Amino acid sequence: MRYLNKHRFSARGEHGDDPLAGVANLFDASIVFIVAMMLALFSAWNMMDLLDPNSEVTIAKKSADGHVEVLTKKGSEIKVSKVSDKPLSGSGKRLGTAYQLPDGKVVYVPE
Repeated sequence: MRYLNKHRFSARGEHGDDPLAGVANLFDASIVFIVAMMLALFSAWNMMDLLDPNSEVTIAKKSADGHVEVLTKKGSEIKVSKVSDKPLSGSGKRLGTAYQLPDGKVVYVPE
């Protein structure tokens, strides 16, 4: 009986712990889990170069509706260019000739 009296919890919570005290630890653990998942995805897709401040990366992205975007990263600068299939016109200077090989590759020959 002595044991029950010693460890009995009172109605005012003098001896009890706060049930919400562990919520802060769950939040911290979820943040660590999210960062670990991001690093795992970057390494699985071989995109660790995006985190390197001295690397140069170019990625072409095509959406479901057919729009194409080209993402270019040089150092810490990231540039997004949208590609269009509209015909262009204007004046310019001829730079060379492009040839398509039988296997589908295109070779550019400067003048």
